[in-house]
Amino acid sequence: MGRIRNRTDRPLSQFSDLLFETRVAAESFADFVAGGRLRLGVTGLSRSGKTVFITALVHQLTRALAAGAGRKSPLPLFKILSESRLLSAHLDPQPDRSVPRFSYEEHLEALTGADRHWPQSTRHISELRVSLEFNRKSKSLLSGFKSGPARLDIDIVDYPGEWLLDLPLLEKSYAQWSRETLEAAAAAARAPIAAEWRGATSMADLKARYSEEVAQRLARLFTQYLRQARTERYALSTLPPGRFLMPGDREGSPALTFAPLPVEEGQEFPARSLASEMALRYQAYKHDIVRPFFRDHFARLDRQIVLVDAMAALNSGPAAVRDLETALTEVLTAFRAGRSGLISQIFRPKIDRILFAATKADHLHHASHDRLEGVLRHLTSRAIARAEGVGAKIEVIALAAVRATREAMVRHEGETLSAIVGTPVAGERIGDEIFDGVAEGAIFPGELPEDPRLVFRGDALGLTDEEAEFRFLKFRPPLAPLGRDRLPLPQPQIRLDRAMEFLLGDRLE
Repeated sequence: MGRIRNRTDRPLSQFSDLLFETRVAAESFADFVAGGRLRLGVTGLSRSGKTVFITALVHQLTRALAAGAGRKSPLPLFKILSESRLLSAHLDPQPDRSVPRFSYEEHLEALTGADRHWPQSTRHISELRVSLEFNRKSKSLLSGFKSGPARLDIDIVDYPGEWLLDLPLLEKSYAQWSRETLEAAAAAARAPIAAEWRGATSMADLKARYSEEVAQRLARLFTQYLRQARTERYALSTLPPGRFLMPGDREGSPALTFAPLPVEEGQEFPARSLASEMALRYQAYKHDIVRPFFRDHFARLDRQIVLVDAMAALNSGPAAVRDLETALTEVLTAFRAGRSGLISQIFRPKIDRILFAATKADHLHHASHDRLEGVLRHLTSRAIARAEGVGAKIEVIALAAVRATREAMVRHEGETLSAIVGTPVAGERIGDEIFDGVAEGAIFPGELPEDPRLVFRGDALGLTDEEAEFRFLKFRPPLAPLGRDRLPLPQPQIRLDRAMEFLLGDRLE
C-alpha cells in the first residue's frame, strides 16, 4: 500500500544544504571583495510588461549620457544622473554561462524600429549584465570607505511570475495542494471554466491501477482550466503549478503530467495506483523543477521588482481583484526577505528591497496614478506588513516603463474632458471605429475610486459591461527620438526613474 504522506519535499542531505550555503556565501564574498555586484530579480504575472521594463531600463542606463547631453536629465529622480556622477554604462558578458541571455537588442528593435511594436513576452529565465562606472558620492561602510571612481555590475534576472508562485508549494504536501486547488476551482468565478476538469476528476477511480492515458487526460483538462483562467476575460492570478502554463523542454514529462485529486493527508492507496502516482509526480515537480529554480536563481537575488497589471484585474471584476490580492500575498511569502547589512551582504545575500509596480500607468490620466498606487498598496498591505517586520524595505508605485500616450483636454458633447491620446494598435476599436495602427485615438479612461476598498465591490471605473469591453485600448510604442549618432534615445516614461533610484540608488552613493 502507498500512503499520501504529510511531507513537503524529498529529504535533502545536510551535506547538500551545507554545500549550497557555502557556494552562496563564497559568491557573495567574492562580489564584495571585487567591489560591486547586485543581482536584480524582475518578475511579474502574465501580461505585466516584464520584457518592456527590462528593455527600457537597460536602454535608459546605456544611453543616459547621450540622452542627457546638453539638456535636463530625462531621469531627474535617478540621482546618479541628476548629480552628474555616471561615467559610463555598457553591457558586459553575463556571469551565468548556462542561463539564456535576455534578448535586449531584439526587444529594443521591436520597440524603436520602423515597425515599432511591443516585444514578445519571455517564457523562460534569462539574464543580462549592465556595468556602471561612476563617481562615489560619499564614503560609507558598505563602500569600504572608498571614494572616487567605482563600478557596479547589475545582473538582471528575468523570470516568469508564475514560477515565483510555485515556491510556496515547497511547503505543501500533495494532499494540501490538491485540497486548496479543488476548493478554489469550486468558487463562483472559476467553476464554469473548471467544470469539465472537475467532472473528469470526480469520475476518476483513485485506487485503480495507474493509467498513463487517464493521467494525461486529467493533466490536459487541468492545464486547459489554468489557461482559461489566465485569459483577459477572467484575469485570475493564483494558478500554480506555473510550469503547466510555460512547460518549455519539460512538456510531456511525468513531472508535468499530474493533477490534483480529492485525497486526504495520510490516506492509503495501493502501490502504482492513480492517486499514489499523482502524488509521486507532484513531489518530482517540486524536487526537479521548483527547488532547482530556488537554489540556482531565486535564493541569490539581492533586490526584486514585481510588476503587476492591476488594471486587467480591475477590468475583470472583484473576483479577479481578490485573486490578485491572494497571489501578491503568496509572492511576498516566497521572498527570502531581510535587511542586508554588512555581514549578510558578504556572506549570505537577502532580498532587502522589494518594489511592487502597477504597470501601464499611461492608460490612465495622471490624476488617477496616486489612486492606482493606492489600489496596489491595499492589495499588498497584509503581505507588506509581514515582510517589513523582518527588515525588508518595500515600496509601491505606478509606472510606465515606456509611455505610449500623452494627455490632452478634449471637447466631447459640450464638455471638456481629460483624455489620453496615442496610436492604437491596428484592429483596436472604439465603438464602430476600428483603428489602422497609424491614426491617433483619444479615450476617456475614467477615474479610479479614492477609496481602494471599492475595487472589491464592482467595476472600479464605474462603467457598464458594454463600455468596459473597450475601456483600455492597446497603443503602439511611441516614436523614439534619435541622438546625434542617429541611434534611438530612450522613449518617454512614467516614474521609471523613481523605480531605478529605489532599486539601485543606495548602491551608487
